[in-house]
Amino acid sequence: MIPQLSTNTTVEGTQARSILVTGGTGFVGRHVVKHLLDSNFRIVLLTRARERCSILPDSRIAEIRTTADLFSETLEGLTNLVSGCSTLIHCAWCTDRSDYQTSHLNANCLEGTIRLAQAFSSSGGIHFVGLGTCAEYDYSDGTVTLSTPLRPTSLYAACKASAFFVLENLFAQRGVNFTWCRLFYLFGDGERPDRLIPTVRRHLEEGTPVPLTDGTQIRDFLDVREAARLISEVAMACHNGPVNICSETGISVRALVESIADEYGRRDLLKFGARSMNRYDPPCIIGKRASNL
Repeated sequence: MIPQLSTNTTVEGTQARSILVTGGTGFVGRHVVKHLLDSNFRIVLLTRARERCSILPDSRIAEIRTTADLFSETLEGLTNLVSGCSTLIHCAWCTDRSDYQTSHLNANCLEGTIRLAQAFSSSGGIHFVGLGTCAEYDYSDGTVTLSTPLRPTSLYAACKASAFFVLENLFAQRGVNFTWCRLFYLFGDGERPDRLIPTVRRHLEEGTPVPLTDGTQIRDFLDVREAARLISEVAMACHNGPVNICSETGISVRALVESIADEYGRRDLLKFGARSMNRYDPPCIIGKRASNL
């Protein structure tokens, strides 16, 4: 286990124990919030609409702050929104859409994230946690570690990698701890219905054929609840530097899908080769964590 952040910080009062979460109602963010609610930290949510928080046990959330669009907020507006919090976990990004890999909104998210970082550091923040992606890496070797070079091949991954480099240098200058959590292939409660596992299950439940690629891709799949636990721990520990949020185990898409089909006794519905490969899909990517994770 990672040691938790000591209460003996240089920040006085409730700020020293306040964690602000952006994107706290999203796929990853909602699970991060649930983990944090079991800690002794004061949890503050920054969201687009208060009613979106109904999916969370909000009776234990200390404060909900709202913004029409986090990524178009001014620097002054963001400074007001993040004030009074020592830690910020930035889960918000434009990944709630099927075209997120190529969407121009990634550039908006990048620009808004940089402003958010500037606002946080100028308001006395201590620790900023951002969510990156394994797609930032050069995955030509199949297995990636924290020392693997970055070589993003999509607009989404390029904007995430750019955010990492800018924030790493910005926070180093301003004396703010910075963690960059590179997420691998997450699945579980709250994921978009058009993603692989929900799509396969829907077809199997309906008894209709499942169009698939040949399924040879090797992936590092991780339950979103476990990912949220790791993100929460590095946030509370005030860890500094990049981390890989992964299972460290590879499985082929074919093997995964077949195991799901076996629950229904319907491997016959799996139509491998009916779809072409996504050009952003690597043939193999397996992550390795740092030794203390």
